Amino acid sequence: MKRILAAGIIAGGIAAAVGWIVAAPDPLPASALGAHAANVENGKRLYTAAGCLSCHLPAKDDTEADVSLPSGGRALKTPAGVFYPPNITPDATGIGGWTGIQFVNAVKGGISPQNTHYLPAFPYTSYARMTNSDVLDIKAYMDTLKPVQASNRQPDLPLGLPAETVMRRGLGIWKIAAGFGPVEFARDASRDEVWNRGAYLVRGPGHCGECHTPRNWAMALDASRWLAGGPHPEGAGKVPSLRNLKARKRFKDAKDLATALEFGETLGYDKMSSGGMAAVQTNMSKLPAEDRLAIATYLMSLE
Repeated sequence: MKRILAAGIIAGGIAAAVGWIVAAPDPLPASALGAHAANVENGKRLYTAAGCLSCHLPAKDDTEADVSLPSGGRALKTPAGVFYPPNITPDATGIGGWTGIQFVNAVKGGISPQNTHYLPAFPYTSYARMTNSDVLDIKAYMDTLKPVQASNRQPDLPLGLPAETVMRRGLGIWKIAAGFGPVEFARDASRDEVWNRGAYLVRGPGHCGECHTPRNWAMALDASRWLAGGPHPEGAGKVPSLRNLKARKRFKDAKDLATALEFGETLGYDKMSSGGMAAVQTNMSKLPAEDRLAIATYLMSLE
């Protein structure tokens, strides 16, 4: 009996050790990036579409902070705990000093410059579909922002720091189980450029699926129910489906939806400022008209 118990302990230890090794981050090397001429204007456009400022706002009780800068700290409540998105201004306490490959690995791979896994409250599972050049353009724009010195706060998790350490390493196994990988958006040759642009913005930088798509057993987005609605990520209520919008009489056509994205409830469009949509609609209003129409064209095509 003792031998069986000992063998079980040894086997368990080996399995744990193998799992710990497999769970290690595997960042892309710098050689994965080719030469790139930064396009700051494109970076600003995608920074807006991605809603970076919306998540990285300063804490509500920091009344001296400039809310136009993503210095981080505002609480993000989730069923797993409370997270505090970090400072992403080009200060040493933010992303100041980050290299291009470190930024790409963070945004598309969920891997920090310290070679640890980011918790998926950061929607890198969607950003993974972006091109490296677009991600580098976002960094180029963010590097033009005013640096803000702001301390980053660790998440409030039920079991504290030890749970966070194990969780972060265990995310390597989760990434494997969820089939996660930085696979860029593949253009649909049967669709026109407007539709493909909209699909890219929705699936990638817009990360709409993170809230509007239900998740499977591995807590990964369920592709078979893409944008079909699901539980609210903050744990209360539900997020509506973005499919069959015309059949459900939500919008008449793509132009109607594009107008809703631009003006929201100020023109009487219902439910454009609830459940977090206020920030999304504000971001959409700042995009070029052709991007709003592309997003609307893609969404209206979903049945």
